[in-house]
Amino acid sequence: MFPSHSIVIRQSVEEDVRTLAGLAALDSRSELKGPALLAEVDGVARAALDLSDGSIAADPFAPTTELVELLRLRARGIAAAEGKRETWRSRVRSLARRPQPARC
Repeated sequence: MFPSHSIVIRQSVEEDVRTLAGLAALDSRSELKGPALLAEVDGVARAALDLSDGSIAADPFAPTTELVELLRLRARGIAAAEGKRETWRSRVRSLARRPQPARC
């Protein structure tokens, strides 16, 4: 039988400040600057990705290579979704600005 682990990728919230600082300290790096994505294994934070600059903080005492790849994949998905929203919004705005033909 193989061990089963619960892996959760989620956006950080205000209550995660200590968790993010702890990961940064374990990884011997400065704290993450912006909003972040967290990778948790069985409820324990193992890696984080700073959404503002793409930097990573990971637990050097745990296997995190695959977690970091999952974080990067999720970050790309978020960026793509935000790009689509902006395109949609800009299209709606451009339609609203078009002069309407005069009705007689």
